[in-house]
Amino acid sequence: MSQLKVSFACGLYDRMLALYTGEVRPVGIDLNFLAIDSPRDIFDRMGGGLEFDACEMSSSEYISRLAGGDCPLVAIPVFPSRVFRHSFICVNRKAGIRTAKDLEGKRVGVPLYTMTAAVFIRGLLQHEYGVDLSRIQWVQGAINNVGAHGSPSAPPLLRPVRIEINDSGKSLNQLLVEGKIDAVAGTSVPAAIRDNPDIVRLFPDYREVEKQYYKRTGIFPIMHLVVIRRELYEQHRFVASSLYDAMLEAKNIALSKMRYAGATRYMLPWLSDDLQESDRVFGSDPWPYGIEANRPTLEALVTYLTEQGLIARPLPLEQIFVPTYGLRQEGL
Repeated sequence: MSQLKVSFACGLYDRMLALYTGEVRPVGIDLNFLAIDSPRDIFDRMGGGLEFDACEMSSSEYISRLAGGDCPLVAIPVFPSRVFRHSFICVNRKAGIRTAKDLEGKRVGVPLYTMTAAVFIRGLLQHEYGVDLSRIQWVQGAINNVGAHGSPSAPPLLRPVRIEINDSGKSLNQLLVEGKIDAVAGTSVPAAIRDNPDIVRLFPDYREVEKQYYKRTGIFPIMHLVVIRRELYEQHRFVASSLYDAMLEAKNIALSKMRYAGATRYMLPWLSDDLQESDRVFGSDPWPYGIEANRPTLEALVTYLTEQGLIARPLPLEQIFVPTYGLRQEGL
């Protein structure tokens, strides 16, 4: 039986490495794995021109487009990137920000208002700390570079939000140092945090704060999911199951290799201790795929998207993802 050629663009994450090397091969698919380091580049190329058959994709952009109707993509519940976001809220101490509530009335830089990281940050600020998001002036632009952060394909917001485009010719990092904005929240920290004592994290003990947040809520923020061109899926529905199975197998291989104690696989001097801590918090798999294991996180994301005006109403999770059936067990 001939193999279906499928291009797949994704970062070269440890959980995807076995797909890239060919150690894992999706059933019925000749996979062309395109390793691209910049997620924003992948999103813009897929969202703007459908350049790939499948790829990792911004969760918020995909769900927003799906909710808006006539979406050219479908998704499977594979999550290449997930990141706690407390540590990505940085402030200028001269602005007098000591607690999350102090962000009210301030100017806060954000790479993209619609990006998943910003959605989760606003959600935790509102739900965990009672922040009135309507009292924040958002300033949108790249954090450590001048200009915009990509060319997103997310639909327009469904209600007005106080967003100002940073056209100052300076990065958000520079504006934060100069006191032109009071805080930054996004996908990276401002470069000045390395050598400017006035630029600090809002949650300096973020690791403990994030652990307690997860234990209390079950939310481990999902940044990216995997999408497939709808046309390809409708012509070859097995592709969803084949890719899901292969990506699950690749992740399990990465977990196994990470736990091999004979030679440390990653450049973390206390990897063994880190793994023990991870097991205490998450159990044996901190990176589950599928809907049920991720229901609290996915439902929170849909709630935040609705509350923040990116979608009109919550979508049932089963409408966000297409079915996967376990081809390796059942056969094509």
